[in-house]
Amino acid sequence: MDAKLQPPPAAASTDSPHWWHLLDGTQKYVFVMASLAWLFDCLGQQVFVIARNPAVAALLPPGTPPDVLKKWGGYTMAIFVLGWATGGLIFGAVGDRIGRARSLAITILLYGLCTGLSGFSTSITDFCVYRFITGLGVGGVFGLAVALCADSFPDKARPHALGLFQALSAFGNIIAGIAAVCLGYWALLDPAAASGWRSLFIFGALPPMACVYFQFRMKEPEKWVAARAKGRIDGVRFGSYASLFGEARWRKPALFGMLLCVAGVVGLWGIGNFSPDLVNDVIGKAMTAGHVPAAQLPGKRLMWVGLTMIVQNFGSFLGMMTFTRFAHDYGRKKVFATAAVCAYLSTVIAFKFLTQPWQIFVLLPIMGFFQLALFAGFAIYLPELFPLRLRSTGTSFCYNVGRFVAASGPFTLGLLQFHLAQGAISNEAKMDAFRTAACWVSLIYLLALFALPFLPETKGRPLPEG
Repeated sequence: MDAKLQPPPAAASTDSPHWWHLLDGTQKYVFVMASLAWLFDCLGQQVFVIARNPAVAALLPPGTPPDVLKKWGGYTMAIFVLGWATGGLIFGAVGDRIGRARSLAITILLYGLCTGLSGFSTSITDFCVYRFITGLGVGGVFGLAVALCADSFPDKARPHALGLFQALSAFGNIIAGIAAVCLGYWALLDPAAASGWRSLFIFGALPPMACVYFQFRMKEPEKWVAARAKGRIDGVRFGSYASLFGEARWRKPALFGMLLCVAGVVGLWGIGNFSPDLVNDVIGKAMTAGHVPAAQLPGKRLMWVGLTMIVQNFGSFLGMMTFTRFAHDYGRKKVFATAAVCAYLSTVIAFKFLTQPWQIFVLLPIMGFFQLALFAGFAIYLPELFPLRLRSTGTSFCYNVGRFVAASGPFTLGLLQFHLAQGAISNEAKMDAFRTAACWVSLIYLLALFALPFLPETKGRPLPEG
């Protein structure tokens, strides 16, 4: 046979298969269930972001001044985030001790149930209680789901799977945005529909409650089951914060991994998720200039908040997928550093220069791209820092301690705004103070540049054990 007609060399036919094809049926089930758990978790988070202000306005006495309403909106956000941080620390350790899959199902039941109960609140007090308990469940999901996936998947598939797992969460946010648009349109048709925020919480509760049964059917990773059985015989402590901080090998990545997460978490929850306030100001001015009837203002504002969430999270999805690819090609730390700087710059640009409605569709997707890109990094990188017996504990500690700091974000932003707005009378001057305060708080993203030099590069390395 002529050499030119010979089949290609064997090496040409040994390209690595797509990561999805490296998973067996059980592993694919784990990926789908873990991704749905986190997607519905994010749906519930964003439902709260949308419904927070209408709920506070409805639950406080009629005639409450706008400044007091805004203050209580910040309080409810802080309470939710505090619950989130507390739940992350509790369930992270529980997951290492009794199992990731079982603990994950419990957290989904908790946040789904209390998200629905939030819609039946009769006072600001029980609303805050429901939000705190919802936060407990929400806080446990990320660390448990990431550890579950990391321990279930082969090394070659793990980074790609975890990056997609995190990126899919953007669709939970987008679904919440679509719901806000629909609710706003409903308010336009029926301006007297004051209970729309209640429907939104119930809507956010239905998907997680529907999948709880399937979550409880998940099996624990064989690797964890074997290690846990051996650990009971050998006396090895699973899910122990004493072990996490008592051994220098794990203490260093726990502390500096926590600082890395603080940068992203505080940036998102202390600033990024206040973009609806920014959009409300811009759209409010546009509608005033367009002489929109007062009765239509609430519905139109809500529709614009939904559109904001959709476009911002479309950018987020692309950012997380891009981070996943670049982290695979160039390493985790370089991409983290680049994304942190870009998150800072894009946040400052959005909050400083977004003044026209059309800019919402340009600046907010860019801001979402870089802010959420960091979160794909957390999903990929954090489980690579800790051994199996501490993987859920360490991941949850890093990811959730930042919530305690983030809970102060609304207060910090408010204090800065108050200081900068002293003597200001007009709403425009107060909004300028809000924009400036957001720009100063966004410096938190640069904290990542301090933490990264103290953390290892894990590209191409197996998960640590020991």
